[in-house]
Amino acid sequence: MLHQIVWLAAVTILGVLEQAYFAMQVIYARRRCKVSPPGISGPPEFERIFRAQVNCTEYFPIFLSLLWVAGIFFHQASAAFCGLIYLYARYQYFSGYACTAQGRLGPMYFSSGVLCVLFGLSVVGLFVHFMPLTFLSP
Repeated sequence: MLHQIVWLAAVTILGVLEQAYFAMQVIYARRRCKVSPPGISGPPEFERIFRAQVNCTEYFPIFLSLLWVAGIFFHQASAAFCGLIYLYARYQYFSGYACTAQGRLGPMYFSSGVLCVLFGLSVVGLFVHFMPLTFLSP
């Protein structure tokens, strides 16, 4: 059983580490810009890093859900590969947003596309799972 989910688990752990990295970047930005918690307003460079982290955190449950459903019901390796691409795109999103607000756009669209692919894989996998086998037979 574990061999059927090991890649999904590995991508999940990488995603958690990425989220921790984003959170640490906010902590460093708070110190650098002298923005004490719970404040969320400050210099534009702080606000961009803060928003990038919050945006990535908001999408993380959606990503994890689609990763696991696609991996279990469609194909583990395909879902894990998409997951790695998504994590890379989110890193690019975070880095781009930290520099300029416009720097987030390309990676944002790309990561949204990867989520759409994971959604499609999930739907196909669930459809095949729930479709009666007799329907497929002539």
